[in-house]
Amino acid sequence: MKDQEEHFGRLNAFLRKKWKNLTLQQKLTALFLLTAVIVLAVNLYMFTLINEMTGRVEEVYVSNVTLNELSGALDRVQDSMEEYLNTKSSDAMEDYYRSEQAYRERLDRLNTQATDNQMLLTEKNIRGLSESYLELAAEAIQAKRGRNVEKYGKLYEDLSILYEEIHTFIYSLNNAQFKDNSRNYQVLLSSLRYMEFISIAVLLLVLLGNISLIVVSTRSVTRPLHRLARAAGEVSGGNFDIGQIPVQSMDEVGIVTNTFNEMVENIRNYIEQLRETMERENQLKERELMMQSHLKDAQLKYLQAQINPHFLFNTLNAGAQLAMMEEADRTGRFLENVAEFFRYNVRKNDEDATLKEEIHLVDNYVYILNVRFSGEILFSKEVDRSLLDMRVPSMILQPLVENSFNYGIRNISWRGRIELSVYRREEEICISIWDNGAGMEPERIEQVLCGHAGEAEPSSGSNGVGLKNVMERLKLYFRGQARLQIFSEGEGTGTEVLITILGNSEP
Repeated sequence: MKDQEEHFGRLNAFLRKKWKNLTLQQKLTALFLLTAVIVLAVNLYMFTLINEMTGRVEEVYVSNVTLNELSGALDRVQDSMEEYLNTKSSDAMEDYYRSEQAYRERLDRLNTQATDNQMLLTEKNIRGLSESYLELAAEAIQAKRGRNVEKYGKLYEDLSILYEEIHTFIYSLNNAQFKDNSRNYQVLLSSLRYMEFISIAVLLLVLLGNISLIVVSTRSVTRPLHRLARAAGEVSGGNFDIGQIPVQSMDEVGIVTNTFNEMVENIRNYIEQLRETMERENQLKERELMMQSHLKDAQLKYLQAQINPHFLFNTLNAGAQLAMMEEADRTGRFLENVAEFFRYNVRKNDEDATLKEEIHLVDNYVYILNVRFSGEILFSKEVDRSLLDMRVPSMILQPLVENSFNYGIRNISWRGRIELSVYRREEEICISIWDNGAGMEPERIEQVLCGHAGEAEPSSGSNGVGLKNVMERLKLYFRGQARLQIFSEGEGTGTEVLITILGNSEP
């Protein structure tokens, strides 16, 4: 007994060592195969038992089926014989011989031995009567063929009596077997139900056993993972003062645990140096961001300060001339628009604005131009009202309208027209300023978009940098998510300046 215990102990230690040296894939595969084999074996065993019980249930009523087939074969013999006696046709003769052969084949299955069993004795009586019946039927057929009417008539009466007696015996035997089979069926059905209960119980026991086996076997796999997860959680929370995690196996988990221990040790050795380095980098980044912010503020203020001052003098001169030529009401309205225009410039010098405010400024500017040039400008606008509260850099629309007037329609021989459109296009917000003026060549468009427009026409009545001003402020304000495009088909075809802003862009 002691030797057996020692042998079992050595075997257990050997298996534990082998299990620890297996990889995770090998462990999981072994567990899966073991549980699958157990479940499969139990299912096959239960399936075999249930099939055997089902076969026995099916065999219960085979005897009743056999007797029903025997009765049907007897009916076919009687019917084919009667048809031949009545018609003497060859078809009826063939049907008779086929029916007789089939009936004899079924008779061979009945008992011929002497016995005390009442049902077997009935089978023997049925077979004896059937033999007599078939002999008389053959004689009646021969008498019919020989045209002996009196003989086959007498034989037919005897055959009818035997036919009824055989049916009576078959019916009696069928009832007796049915009663006996019903008792057997109830016994088998009870056994089958009991077997189903046993099967369910066995499957539940196997399932519980497999679950217990999986829980116990996988604990050696999951326990190191839980320890590693807890340690990783401590490290992720900033606690590097944790002890070494013990390594209990040489599988993937053990390798990861060793690597994790080394990683924590390395981090602990360099954590102070890394913290100091990060602090210095953060300070440098903060100073860099502050410098970038100041630089952008200076760029915005510088660009906004480039608004053309010549327009102020030209407008005031026009107002003075109008005051002398016309009555004071129109002059007052003109000067009011002028005052409002420049008041907006001063107030919005370092602010952004809504599209509604920018469009109102354009209305004032066009009114002033029409006063100066005797209503020569036809101005129209189409604005999506849901976009009026959108914020944009101040003074971006008026310089574009001013360029459309100065470079587009000011010196043309036909009636000038400027159209302002604000609309959505898929995920973009579009602002279009179109004129029907002089148009632009592709080379000129490229110059303007590259920022060389001021150098090309330094003596222009405008500031010469209005478009560049707008492009740079849009780029800064929307952080590169806005673009300005110019479209023209050439000289005399008009020009469109299109600002496109991504719909989700924020300043």
